Amino acid sequence: MHSSLYGKIAKAKQYAQEPERLKIRALEASFDGDNTENTVALKDGAWHCTCNFFHEWGACAHTMATERILGHLIPDDLRQGEPLAESGYPLLPQR
Repeated sequence: MHSSLYGKIAKAKQYAQEPERLKIRALEASFDGDNTENTVALKDGAWHCTCNFFHEWGACAHTMATERILGHLIPDDLRQGEPLAESGYPLLPQR
């Protein structure tokens, strides 16, 4: 292996230990809902989903679940769900 690639591998391992460095600004994914498959997207600073509920409300279970799955990877200014805990995952209600 080329010696400069070793340095990149080491840096990638370091970066992977610091996930707060990565913020997703655009994304498109298929989401298998209970009834149908929908397309969830984050583009142009806003969420989008092909489900009917999203078109009426501007938010839906698919987009909020995607935020929960991706946790801290979604920047605060693009979040529509719950605020994040320091762990990078949504705060859960106290019981």
